[in-house]
Amino acid sequence: MDKNTLPLLLIDVDGPLNPWMAKPSRRPEGYTTHRMRPTGWEQPYQKPLRVWLNHDHGRLLAALPYTLVWATTWAHEANEWIGPHLGLPELPVITWLEERPASSPYWKSEPRVFWKTTTIIEYAGGRPFAWIDDDITDLDREYVAAHHQGPALLHHIDPRRGLLPADFAALGAWVAALREDAA
Repeated sequence: MDKNTLPLLLIDVDGPLNPWMAKPSRRPEGYTTHRMRPTGWEQPYQKPLRVWLNHDHGRLLAALPYTLVWATTWAHEANEWIGPHLGLPELPVITWLEERPASSPYWKSEPRVFWKTTTIIEYAGGRPFAWIDDDITDLDREYVAAHHQGPALLHHIDPRRGLLPADFAALGAWVAALREDAA
């Protein structure tokens, strides 16, 4: 596969890169604390947002045979606030609808497809993709299987732990299997 035909790796920030649900009093091993003021956190009286990042993740993501894309509510600010700490170049960004339907099963009594899922499919446009996010459920996998024409891996990341070596191994194994199928 050449660079133009690499599968997409769609990256959420909060959960995979920033294990925001880890115990607030204990930073996960290998992570450093950053204080940030992205849009919505600009008020001088408001404490900066605490973000935990593992600087090895940038190198490990860049080493995977994917085209990396931000798939996060941080939107273009991921290139400003997150990417530089990880040593990532400026990445393409999926832009979301301004109005988001209430769809996350974590906050609703009735499970639904995650609000990002339809936009993810549209962005991929039939191209193979892997998506790492902490809000992915089986409903999203079923929806993608029914509505996306190409291969897709929806990989849930535990927001208490962030990306782990096993996650990088799973992403590598999936793309290796794609290459074998294409050969």
